[in-house]
Amino acid sequence: MKAPLPTTTLSNLEEKLVAIRRHLHQYPELSNEEFETTKYIRQCLEEADITILETELQTGLIAEISGDTEGPIIALRADIDALPVNEQSGLPFASKIPGKMHACGHDFHTAAMIGAAYLLKQKEHALKGTVRFIFQPAEENGGGAKKVISAGLLTDVQAIFGMHNKPDLPVGTIGIKQGALMSGVDRFEIEVQGMGTHAAVPDAGIDPIVAASHIVIALQSIVSRNLSPFQHAVISVANVHAGTTWNVIPANAMLEGTVRTFDENVRATIPTIIRRVIDVTASAYGAQAKLHWYAGPPPVQNDAQLTTLAAQAAEKIGLTIVEATPSMAGEDFAFYQKDIPGSFVFMGTSGTEEWHHPAFTVDERALPISAQYFATLAIDTLQTMSKDL
Repeated sequence: MKAPLPTTTLSNLEEKLVAIRRHLHQYPELSNEEFETTKYIRQCLEEADITILETELQTGLIAEISGDTEGPIIALRADIDALPVNEQSGLPFASKIPGKMHACGHDFHTAAMIGAAYLLKQKEHALKGTVRFIFQPAEENGGGAKKVISAGLLTDVQAIFGMHNKPDLPVGTIGIKQGALMSGVDRFEIEVQGMGTHAAVPDAGIDPIVAASHIVIALQSIVSRNLSPFQHAVISVANVHAGTTWNVIPANAMLEGTVRTFDENVRATIPTIIRRVIDVTASAYGAQAKLHWYAGPPPVQNDAQLTTLAAQAAEKIGLTIVEATPSMAGEDFAFYQKDIPGSFVFMGTSGTEEWHHPAFTVDERALPISAQYFATLAIDTLQTMSKDL
């Protein structure tokens, strides 16, 4: 017979979760490399006798806590990967891996969701259904959610919830919003083809740098002159490359950038407009331009009913609720929402720096709050959904 597991309460939860978060923070792993992170999460869950489901995932894992097996199934998701950033936080538990850092707080998300699992395990037999925990790899490169979906363990899930830490919100505050919360993220490359020549005789060639420069300027008019003022979008050219030396006009130039949108119709329209703009602009300088489009995560669109439940759970445990300001950052949680109704929230962490900054950190007092929030949200959602069955 197994010895009884120690009870996890709010009074001893913070110490546990801080230790978990700091371990993860010291040993960050990049997207699709989270092998040790996955082993550590598995260890944390197995110590609490939480069931780990078998999947084809190479990194990341899915766990489950079931009460009424005939009841509804919901999912709670945390992302687990880090970024290729050299940490400059000065923390005593800073990253021990040069060039890698949890600069977006996924260590916080993971630890908090482990905490929610601990709390729900204590109430397992009273649950009106099943809670499935997704510890997702590769959020930063946008492919992890698709891998989890392909693993086939979400087809019976009826609702999904997730969060991102929010440095500009104080601990004890939660940002909640129905509808669009985070933008769709697409990447583009533009090849500009000219004809190389000596820099002293530009008339003997076709200068792709001049054409590319005018394309950059022309792209800035797409949002202001092709979209309604009520349709939000951002088009940014973030990488420009041409040539190898100072006295040779190259044969080609390359532009790379991103488009951020909240509306799927706008998102679908912009590549067509970009193609038209670059064709005409390049042609005016005798050059040719080719667009390569790489679709990323769609916008995060929060389900109205589930977002109401998310707000009720926050109110129940005494969090301060604010209307979340939509972010032009992307989140591949949106891929789940294409198939499953879901809601995503911003958890206040009183940070001093924004996401992806080398000195990024979180206030760890938000860990037990987040764990309690998601445990409460899961219990209440199952209760509500079971009444509707």
